[in-house]
Amino acid sequence: MAEVTLELKSLPKAEAYRQLAQHVRGVLDGVDDEITAMATMSCLVHHAFGHLWTGFYRVVTPGRLLRVGPYQGTLGCLEIAFGRGVCGAAAATGLTQVVEDVHAFPGHIACDGRSASEIVVPVFDRRGALIAVFDVDSERQGTFDGVDRDHLEALVGWFRGA
Repeated sequence: MAEVTLELKSLPKAEAYRQLAQHVRGVLDGVDDEITAMATMSCLVHHAFGHLWTGFYRVVTPGRLLRVGPYQGTLGCLEIAFGRGVCGAAAATGLTQVVEDVHAFPGHIACDGRSASEIVVPVFDRRGALIAVFDVDSERQGTFDGVDRDHLEALVGWFRGA
């Protein structure tokens, strides 16, 4: 098993994600534990790109409440209500949120004041139930785009069995 983190910041974004996806699949080969996968994905994405914060907020009360799960970075918010902030918006709508400037996002929750842009991807299990959101924060505005959205959505497809 390849248990190393990759530093991919210097590569074109699509190529970096391609290499990261292969690495994640290799590391998680044979794993069937969601928490292990969340911890592993958080670590590998965080170190590959050097983001400010990378991790999961798990659904603890469906339709109502997210609670911090495995992550890399500074202290995260412990709980987030559905519909509140970027994570809550992704959970409530079931749609990926790509936010160029978090300070312009209505109701943004500043868990770390250095956060400037954010992407949050809903995570669904094999039955199609929302089990978490995958949250990545950057200190730079405009960090995330459609390339990040497409590749991160594919990455968390692991939880659906994709």
